[in-house]
Amino acid sequence: MKLGTNQIDGFVRKPPAGLRAALVFGEDAGLVRERVDALAKSVVVQLDDPFLVAELTGEQVAEEPARLAEEAAAIAMTGGRRVVLVRDAGDKAIGAFKDFVEDPVGDALVIAWAGALASKSALRKLFESAANHAAAVPCYMDDAGAVARLIDERLKVDGVAIDPDAHRFLIDHLGSDRAMSRSEIEKLALYAGPGGRLTLEDVTAAVGDSAATALDDVIYAAADGRSDALDRAIEQGFALGLSAIPMVRQTAAHLMRLRQMRGAVDAGRPPKSVVDGARPPVFWKNKDPMTAQLTRLDADTLAEALTLALEAEAQCKRSGAPDQLVASRALHQIAALARRAGAKGRR
Repeated sequence: MKLGTNQIDGFVRKPPAGLRAALVFGEDAGLVRERVDALAKSVVVQLDDPFLVAELTGEQVAEEPARLAEEAAAIAMTGGRRVVLVRDAGDKAIGAFKDFVEDPVGDALVIAWAGALASKSALRKLFESAANHAAAVPCYMDDAGAVARLIDERLKVDGVAIDPDAHRFLIDHLGSDRAMSRSEIEKLALYAGPGGRLTLEDVTAAVGDSAATALDDVIYAAADGRSDALDRAIEQGFALGLSAIPMVRQTAAHLMRLRQMRGAVDAGRPPKSVVDGARPPVFWKNKDPMTAQLTRLDADTLAEALTLALEAEAQCKRSGAPDQLVASRALHQIAALARRAGAKGRR
């Protein structure tokens, strides 16, 4: 069964009673783990119960295909339905999964756990084309809307309010890994306490860690045209665990905002006035650099730079793409555009 994007959350929260097998896959390892756990807990209470939860690897299943059926058919000594987790599942184990999906044995729920799988993957095609007793559950990297919902849902639990500028900052700096985002939001909820309120200062103090700082360094070095600083920022960002997609996505968001502001400048307003009056407000430490960028970068340059960033994000999402190389190249191309615009403005 192939799930639509708007079906996935509901399916994971309450899987159909007849579900016997699921393939959970995607680039977002945190979200994959979260959805694997949710599906497993629809059957068992504790995931560390050795009688009700069996764990295999994709390699084991590929080498000994019968093990999958044996574990699925096994009867728990303590009674109750079992879960069989298969980590690092891949196309090499297609034979065992095909046999099980076509003729499920026992009553266990089999959950195959994988990373990114191309649309042509045999394992992915098997689960997507199966009947309702088996399903493919993709885990896409969180976009800004998904991050916003994650923030709102968690803070609502404790009745925590958040100022609009703090909310925007948090969306921009959490990135796209679900597990990391959830951890940061949890930290903020505990910091605010039940019924508390989070301000921009609270959020920047709690989430303004080295990774977030590195992301800002990448964005502003690219938009400033500072290639040496950009090299250092990109290297530092990757070392801290930032992925390529948030780098180019947040750079695109920054360029899009500059482009919108540029319209006001071209209509006659001073750049500083435009930045000071921006909504949501520009973080205070970024006002001067953004004013300088708005002064230097004309509408055509911003449009070309934005196109580079958006195309880079699309390329990074393609299976097998060298995403770090794609992102680095695009960011340096954007920096080159910024330098040319600055040199043109000084003539």
